Amino acid sequence: MIKKRIRRSFATLIVLSMLAGAASAQGYPNRLIKFVHGFPPGGNIDIIARLLANEMAKGLGQSIIVEPKVGTAGALAAEAVARSEPDGYTLLVLPSAHPAHGALAKTVNYKVVDDFDWISVATFYPFLICVRKDSPFKTLKDLIDAARKNPGALKYGSAGVGSILHTTVELIASETKTKYLHVPYRGEIPAITGVLQGDVDFIAVTTGPISERVRAGEFRALGVTSKARWRDFPDVPTVAEQGIAGFEVISWTGLAGPARMPASVVERLNAELRRAIATPDVKSKLEAMGGDARGTTPSEMRALVASQFALWTKLAKEANISID
Repeated sequence: MIKKRIRRSFATLIVLSMLAGAASAQGYPNRLIKFVHGFPPGGNIDIIARLLANEMAKGLGQSIIVEPKVGTAGALAAEAVARSEPDGYTLLVLPSAHPAHGALAKTVNYKVVDDFDWISVATFYPFLICVRKDSPFKTLKDLIDAARKNPGALKYGSAGVGSILHTTVELIASETKTKYLHVPYRGEIPAITGVLQGDVDFIAVTTGPISERVRAGEFRALGVTSKARWRDFPDVPTVAEQGIAGFEVISWTGLAGPARMPASVVERLNAELRRAIATPDVKSKLEAMGGDARGTTPSEMRALVASQFALWTKLAKEANISID
C-alpha cells in the first residue's frame, strides 16, 4: 500500500513538472536572457554574440546580455551552459572550436553533442592558408613540397593548442603525409603578427581578421579551405583543387542551449535567430567579417557538430594529438 502511494506521488510530481514546464514554455520569454561564450571581449565570437543579442532581443521582447566566460576554446562556457537550467534563459554562443576541442582534450566535463540542444548556426566562414607577402611559397603545393623535403622545418602559428586553426593544418599534414612545427599563440591576432614578423612561415586563419590585409598586400593567400572558392577571393584556389581531394574545413558560429529545453522554446529561438541574421544590418555586418550569414534547423546544426566531432576525433587518434 505504501509503495503504491509512493508511486502515485512520484507520478503526480512528474505530471506537475511537465505541466509547469509547458506553462513556462508558453510564456517564454518573460525575463532576461543570457548569451554566454568562452572568448575574450572584442573578439570575433563576442562581436557576433552582441550582433545576435541586440537584434534577437527586439523579436523576443526581452533584454539579452552577453557574458564572456573565457576559457580554453570555450570549454568553461560550454560546461557552465550544459549544467544550467534547460529553460531557454542561459544560452551558448559557440564556434566550430567546440567539437575540435572536445575531440582533442583529454578531459571534457560535458558531452560534446548530447549535453546541448542545438538551435541554429548564424554564420559560416572558411579559413585561408596565408604566408607573408615576401614568402618564397607562391602556392600551397610549394609549401607542401618544401615540407616533404624537410619534415618539421616549416613553422605555422595558431590561436592555441586544440584551436581549429591548429587542427586544420594538422589535417592538411595528415592528408599529405607531411610534418610541420606548431607554434601556439594566445589568440588569432598574435599568430597573424607572428607570420608578419617572420617568426612562423604560415597560418590557417579565419577570413575576418585577414581579408583586408590580403587585399592590402601584407599577406598572400595560398588556399581556401571551403569546398568551393570563396566569394571574396575568387582567384584563390581551394585546398581540394591543389591535390587534397575532398578537403573541406568550414568554421561557423551558432547558438545552443542545455539539453532538454522545451521544443517550443528551441523553435522560437531558431526562428528569431534566422530572422535576426536576415535583417540587412546584421547580415551586412556578418558578411563584412567574411562570413556567410546562413541559418540551419536544429537537426542540421546537431548533425554538423556531430560530423566535425567525428572528424577531429579521427585526426586526434591518427596524428596522436591531445590536450592536457
